[in-house]
Amino acid sequence: MSRRTERLASLIRHELSMMILRDLSDPRLVGFPSITRVEVAEDLSVADVFVTAMGTPGQQNAVVHALRHSAGLMRTRLTKELTLRQVPLLKFHIDEKLKKELAVLELLEQVARENAELDRRRAEAAQNGRGPDNPPQPENTE
Repeated sequence: MSRRTERLASLIRHELSMMILRDLSDPRLVGFPSITRVEVAEDLSVADVFVTAMGTPGQQNAVVHALRHSAGLMRTRLTKELTLRQVPLLKFHIDEKLKKELAVLELLEQVARENAELDRRRAEAAQNGRGPDNPPQPENTE
């Protein structure tokens, strides 16, 4: 992305966020929808807007459909707010990247918990005089 497209993406993200909070009153906009990122094409013709919303997958889809329904209105207002001759076509998507990032973070936390448990067991074994390579020996009863 060039500096120009990055700057435009940032401005679009900010303005759309404010429009969703102030201007849109669609009942399908539940679960506090938020715009996570905007990617603008190099020729400035299309802006992919990635959205997350709390709630079930059905509610998230309803939020995206509501935003797609009001895309024309938002594009018209963006033209006035950003003083651009032509605002990119807005395409709304559910942000799957964020879901993947959260899943990876959860896996990392799980690995950290498992490592902490292994470290605790090793420390207990060292205190009892048994190393990891020196397991307890069965007693000879002969």
